Amino acid sequence: MSMGISKPQYQLTVAGENALMLYFDQRIDPAISALVQQACVLIRAELAADLIDVLPSYASVLVMFNPLCTDHFRVQAQLQHCLAQLQNSESHSCKRVELPVYYSEESGPDLALIAQTKNISIDDVIQRHQAVSYRVYAIGFAPGFAYLGEVDPLLQMPRLATPRAKVPRGAVAIADRQTAVYPAASPGGWNLIGLCPTRMFNPQQTPAMPVSVGDEVRFVAIDKAEFLRLGGELQGAEL
Repeated sequence: MSMGISKPQYQLTVAGENALMLYFDQRIDPAISALVQQACVLIRAELAADLIDVLPSYASVLVMFNPLCTDHFRVQAQLQHCLAQLQNSESHSCKRVELPVYYSEESGPDLALIAQTKNISIDDVIQRHQAVSYRVYAIGFAPGFAYLGEVDPLLQMPRLATPRAKVPRGAVAIADRQTAVYPAASPGGWNLIGLCPTRMFNPQQTPAMPVSVGDEVRFVAIDKAEFLRLGGELQGAEL
């Protein structure tokens, strides 16, 4: 019996010889992210052994299938069957993860810049960053790099005009409406505000990442001694 609940709108397109891309409304929104998570669960159950991988993002899902076992036509029909079961709802089951952060000018070289630009204190920047529960909207550009949103509007900062040649592993950063923890040393143009000792990607552990798309993340301030006790490293933090 119909309860008057509107069905989500989506677009399904071919994305390669053994892939289809599912698009929802292209915006950063918890309700859209919840639909992505619903779709992933249904797709994994429906395609089962025919599935190679399901890759969720902010408002899309890439579905890769085994072309030796099935084809675009069959998979498209299966996906449409899955999508008919979706409901518009923000309720979802997720994991809640706390990540410790050593916030300081020593570990976060852009803290002072953000405070000066926004005409607030460094302590206010730190407090505001911790006050929000962030949703994991996507993972990439590197394994373990979780795009978290959304940052307090007062803390939103554009990417640096000139990216750093090397950002240290564990750097906690802000860019526009997003925040993230760098899982490994790499070039980067985000604004650095602290360091997290938690390994965001460790292939020797199961699971390899402490967070997944759809999870909620809270940052918790720790002091330098606790950061070092938890295995954090300061070398290179000044870059």
